[in-house]
Amino acid sequence: MRASPRRRAREFVLQGLYQRQLSGNAPTAIRAQVVEAAGFPKADESYFDELWAGVTGEYDALVVLFTPLLDRRAAELSPIERAILAIGAWELQRRIEIPYRVVINEAVELAKSYGGTDGYKFVNGVLDKLATTLRADEIDAARRAADSAADRVT
Repeated sequence: MRASPRRRAREFVLQGLYQRQLSGNAPTAIRAQVVEAAGFPKADESYFDELWAGVTGEYDALVVLFTPLLDRRAAELSPIERAILAIGAWELQRRIEIPYRVVINEAVELAKSYGGTDGYKFVNGVLDKLATTLRADEIDAARRAADSAADRVT
């Protein structure tokens, strides 16, 4: 299946965050390298720019946001898991128009493609818990709609 332009943007943000964690280079320098990469023209560049600026600008706060939900220290996570969680946390917090299930699914797909064997399960669990805090109203509305649909069936 061909990746959507927005998923490609997330992939390039992930690659840039990985590079930043390992090299410590400035976000502007990394961004310049990432946009020159093969395949970047197929990404949604405006979404990449928004996501890159948001996640790199709020990175430490995002890590603090999901740290209480971890079973270990954030520093002990793989750079890929930490980057994916930061992307997912930013989208849950800042892009309310993207359904929480889509945010979590996109993060899980990144973890399946780039993370360790079962890393996607870990990412799913952490972001699911974070969504219950950041998107409580949306989750409650989805549950009410599901309950209402089940009542109509019975």
